[in-house]
Amino acid sequence: MKDYAFLEGPPDLSLGDSPTRIVHLSELFTGSGRPLLIYHLMYGKRQTQPCPMCTLWIDGYNGVAHHIAQRADFAIVAAADLPVLRAHARERGWYNLRLLSAGEGSTFKYDLGSEDSEGNQDSTISVFTRDSDGTLRHFYTAHPQMDSNIQERGIDLLTPVYNILDLTPQGRGNWYAELDYGPAVHKARG
Repeated sequence: MKDYAFLEGPPDLSLGDSPTRIVHLSELFTGSGRPLLIYHLMYGKRQTQPCPMCTLWIDGYNGVAHHIAQRADFAIVAAADLPVLRAHARERGWYNLRLLSAGEGSTFKYDLGSEDSEGNQDSTISVFTRDSDGTLRHFYTAHPQMDSNIQERGIDLLTPVYNILDLTPQGRGNWYAELDYGPAVHKARG
């Protein structure tokens, strides 16, 4: 694997005067023998709004990040500019995740199939390993399409929301995540 470069801001999610820094794929590994998981958020370039479904998944990752950290390193990568990505993260309360931008000039998302040549984004998860000699290896990548006729089912197991809804008599049906459910959620609870 190429040692891709990403932009990262300070860990507190503030936009203040703290400078961004360049971090390489090899630097995302915190110890020997630890795999690295990267979720490719559909946000940036032609995807001008964050993907609601990706946001749903990442909401869940934020809650379990401390569990994942016991056995693996984990980061979220988007093509969005870092300030825009971090603003979305603050709005969602993503304080437990490492957020990285692979925007202008980076081929990371394209090389792993989460971005096409026109800048269209696709949700993807990738796993990497690093050998004892420092060699970076691509272990696995999964996309949501299982087949051209089966959309958004290839990485279902990455969120409990689908699994819970699939336990109900009507299943998930054509339900789709939204960035804001508005007053309808409060009305349904009332």
